[in-house]
Amino acid sequence: MADKIRVLYNSACPVCNAGITAQKRKSTLCAVDWEDVHLDNNRVKALNLDLEFVRERLHLVDTEGRLRVGNEAFIAIWENSPGEQWKARVSRIPGLRWCLNKAYNGFARCLYLWNRALKHW
Repeated sequence: MADKIRVLYNSACPVCNAGITAQKRKSTLCAVDWEDVHLDNNRVKALNLDLEFVRERLHLVDTEGRLRVGNEAFIAIWENSPGEQWKARVSRIPGLRWCLNKAYNGFARCLYLWNRALKHW
């Protein structure tokens, strides 16, 4: 079991970068490795992930080594962020969790296409 979480994000997306920058300023219950796949594309190879999919959606490896993607990655971040654990509890409510996952995936897809159209990478 790892004593830290790994967050893979894409700093070339201005929306994603702003969110991660804000999250980095917050305290956490465990260590966090913030891994920018834009600055180092090889970060995804060790996990056998597709770089474009990681650019599209937030990815996280939790303290038990499980890969969590999209809204599920946010839940893991909130679980480890004092003052934000309530967000994780609310986001895990059945039905709402399904809706949040669908909403995140749709938003992430649109944001990814917008970034590609503007040639952010």
